[in-house]
Amino acid sequence: MTKKPFRLSPYQVQFLIVVGFASVGYALYLRYLAIELSQVALTCDAGLQTMICKARSVSTVLFKNSVFGIVALVVATLNLMRPSIVLLTVGIIAAGLGIVLYNVVLSGLAIGLFILGFARPAPATA
Repeated sequence: MTKKPFRLSPYQVQFLIVVGFASVGYALYLRYLAIELSQVALTCDAGLQTMICKARSVSTVLFKNSVFGIVALVVATLNLMRPSIVLLTVGIIAAGLGIVLYNVVLSGLAIGLFILGFARPAPATA
């Protein structure tokens, strides 16, 4: 009994592309319109309780503790051992957020592990 190699269907690839663009887009929105924009930073630090201020504070705590990069690296390692579409989706979200939100080293390493996860030996032909 041989194990079937991990291959993505075209629909799964399209889904991962959409998820990747959405996570990087949201991270860019958070970084440039919530974290680095001084007017938003001043109003949020003054005590304004809006969704953008809550998202700003949560993302700030997460990237200061390197959560995005650590999650991406752990999920990429798990995906390297046992590939699945769920791990790949979670890892792309975490790595996309980590690359944009200041966890570049760990997220970059995770992306390298994701790429390495596709480097499997070709099935033997008869």
